[in-house]
Formats: sequence, structure tokens, C-alpha cells
Amino acid sequence: MASVLRSFKAISPALRRPIVAQQPLRAFSVSVNRSAGHGPPQLLGPGAKAGEVPTDEAQSTGIERFELLGKLEGVDVFDMKPLEITRLGTVDEPIPVYSLYPERQVGCTGYPADSHDTIWLNVNTELKNHRCPECGSVYTLNFQGDEALLHGGHHH
Repeated sequence: MASVLRSFKAISPALRRPIVAQQPLRAFSVSVNRSAGHGPPQLLGPGAKAGEVPTDEAQSTGIERFELLGKLEGVDVFDMKPLEITRLGTVDEPIPVYSLYPERQVGCTGYPADSHDTIWLNVNTELKNHRCPECGSVYTLNFQGDEALLHGGHHH
């Protein structure tokens, strides 16, 4: 028991230290400006200080941090809004699906919206048009990414 009390006395000064104010978060737009000419923005958080519980901003890294910093700026970095379907896609006028990659998953719920269960289509650059087997709506990929991806070039 005495050894436990002695070890507690040894660490008690560390427990009594005042909590240091958290460093303000750096805005996503500032990260880009700071790194201009020096590579992409820093996607590693500072982590938590000893004895503190880390926040999402402090412990997130990589693509999660990229998304979190974008949300702090009010930017949806992955463009996750659903497609606005105001008409049925036809072969002559298909529904364009924007993508930075030569392939994208599209969930068709029919026209008007929710007229059938979700049917998932793999829209890609290999075919010009992709048709939903349930309602017949036609989709086409509006590829805006790196041309090297079309020829088998990968970033990984």
C-alpha cells in the first residue's frame, strides 16, 4: 500500500498541471496556401497532448482529415449529393454522371424518383450508355479525370 501511495505522489504533480489551451484549427483554405509550391496540404493531425482525449480534428489523418477539413470550410469534397433527375434518360439524351474516375456506381430509383427499388449500375467509360433494367432510364459517364486512368495508369 505504501508503494502505491509513493507512486501516486510521484505522478500527482503531472495531474495538477493546468490544461494548455488547444491550438486553433487551421482552415482548409489556409493549408493549401501554406503549402503552395511545397506539395499537398498536411493531412496528418497534430494528435492529442499527453493526458488529453483527442478530438476528431486532432487525430484524423489522410482522406478522413481531408473530408473533415473540407466540411469545416463548408465544402463537400466528395460531391455526395444525389443526382437531380428531372426527366427519364434516353439514348439520345442520357443522364450525365460526373466522375473523376473512369467508373462509378449509380443507384437508379426510377423516374419519377422512388418509383422502384434501387438498382445499382456500374457506369464506366467502356460503354457509351448504361440502361436501368427496371425503368429503362439511360446514364452516361461524364469523365473529367486524368486521361492516364483510362489507359491503365493508377496512382497507387
